[in-house]
Amino acid sequence: MSVNTSTEKLPTCVQNYDGSSNMCLELALEGERLCKAGDCRAGVAFFQAAIQAGTDDLRTLSAIYSQLGNAYFYLGDYQKAMQYHKHDLTLARTMGDKLGEAKSSGNLGNTLKVMGRFDEAVVCCKRHLELSQELEDKLSEGRALYNLGNVYHAKGKHLGRVGQRDPGEFSDEVKQCLQQAVLYYQENLGLMKEIGDVAAQGRACGNLGNTHYLLGDFPQAIHYHEERLAIARQFGDKAAERRAHSNLGNSHIFMGQFEEAAHHYKRTLALAQELGDQAVEAQACYSLGNTYTLLRDYETAIEYHLRHLLIAQALDDRVGEARACWSLGNANASLGYHEKALAFARKHLDISRELGDPMGEATAQMNVADLKRILDIPESPAEESATSLRQQEPAIQMHRVRRESMEQLSLIKLTPDGKKTVRSAAPEDEDSFFDLLSRFQSKRMDDQRCSLAASADDKENADVGNVQPRGGDGADDLLDMIAGMQSKRMDEQRVAFPNLPGLQSRLPKMACVPDDTFLDQLARCQASRLEDQRSPLPAVDAESDVPPPPGAANRSGATVPDEDFFALIMRFQSGRMEDQRAAVPRIENRVANGAIPHQPETVAGPKGSKKRK
Repeated sequence: MSVNTSTEKLPTCVQNYDGSSNMCLELALEGERLCKAGDCRAGVAFFQAAIQAGTDDLRTLSAIYSQLGNAYFYLGDYQKAMQYHKHDLTLARTMGDKLGEAKSSGNLGNTLKVMGRFDEAVVCCKRHLELSQELEDKLSEGRALYNLGNVYHAKGKHLGRVGQRDPGEFSDEVKQCLQQAVLYYQENLGLMKEIGDVAAQGRACGNLGNTHYLLGDFPQAIHYHEERLAIARQFGDKAAERRAHSNLGNSHIFMGQFEEAAHHYKRTLALAQELGDQAVEAQACYSLGNTYTLLRDYETAIEYHLRHLLIAQALDDRVGEARACWSLGNANASLGYHEKALAFARKHLDISRELGDPMGEATAQMNVADLKRILDIPESPAEESATSLRQQEPAIQMHRVRRESMEQLSLIKLTPDGKKTVRSAAPEDEDSFFDLLSRFQSKRMDDQRCSLAASADDKENADVGNVQPRGGDGADDLLDMIAGMQSKRMDEQRVAFPNLPGLQSRLPKMACVPDDTFLDQLARCQASRLEDQRSPLPAVDAESDVPPPPGAANRSGATVPDEDFFALIMRFQSGRMEDQRAAVPRIENRVANGAIPHQPETVAGPKGSKKRK
């Protein structure tokens, strides 16, 4: 943007220009440069220094709030990000800047979505959409539609995690959220096709594919992911291409097309190696290991699970290492290599104990007990008790569900709604309260007290409510009296606008001419105005979720793929794995009698089974 175009929006008279405003702008520009370079933490320090320096230019301050909110979002401090986006929204509304209000509403909506406050996020994103349509800004409208789709997708996915159901088997509430997401994504896709934004079309297709996958419509999911893959290749976007292949593999798994799934996972693995992303490389190996287990090609499954194990150990991912040991134990047992399977099962048990994972520990104990029984190795007392866990596990799970519901019940009792059952205060308590209030407020109440000593001169004004102004001096006296009595209370009710951080109070207008220093500074700074660089939050969509804040506990394992999907794979193949259980008469009889439930995490495989050709 040229300097002349920028200065058209400046006041005709520059007010209160001094060194502090100059310093604020310099610091803000340096903060912006650092954030663009990827050093958001240092950028935040400069933005905070700019706020300390202060400015009376509302547009500059609004842009600083927006950039600062985005920087905190990148750093994972969503509470502060929300705070500064709210400040930005306040200033935009104060200035009557509808475009600024639309952008800040969108940023605030994205932040609230990541915080799990989905209903509030919907309100903000819908406001963003309304303002964009009012301004006839197609790009902003498309961004608002995309954000709304993301909010409903995230809400549906969040609600669907309860109960660990397969895609397409969610409750009506979850399906309604996901269907709403599909509508917004389709509107976004149509608008992006209208304006010719191919990159945005790719993102919409990826999200549509993921949403249809959760709805259980796997053919539609494959259709949109193939479109996403084609657009990613068109732009040479290797990361997007890798995600598309991974999503296609997931969809083909549920279509029962395991060979197709293996093909896409292999492309995922190759692209992860090309990108140098070891964690994703390990995830692809884990996916391939599970896929070849479904194909009953256990030798190949072991090969990929061993690669997963080595990377997990290199990255010090204990959760991923435990999952690899469990998978290797099952695959080796399926081939009849029970000694190797026992070694991996014991390793799984040790890691589960180290991580404090009771369910993983119970599963590992049962696997160790089964393998020892197959190998005729005497069981220790602790291992003998593991067998009883099979019978108790359904009751344990029911107890856990009931315990969680009781915990929620106790929380409900502590909410404000629970206070409805509190009895009404006694009359004497109310009197004591009002006595205290009267003493505390006596000064303000005395200031507002009417004088009962009515003289001849002010007899007419003894009852202000009944006085009718008759024009002339009487009306002026009445207005003066009202102004004098109410001025203090009106001042107390004023909006504390100057309390926004970094906002300096403006001095009275005065005729002044900007000096050469100011014009030089203006020429440098307005070449790339902060207002025009007000950026939206990073794209947080169904393809790629925001990582947890720094320092947050990560129990899922960096080298283990999305737990939502692979927990489903385990349940999907559990029935087939149970059919391959080692033929120990005592255990098989109990399975046949229904004493042992089918579990996904068990030692699987008949002794001496052959590799499928």
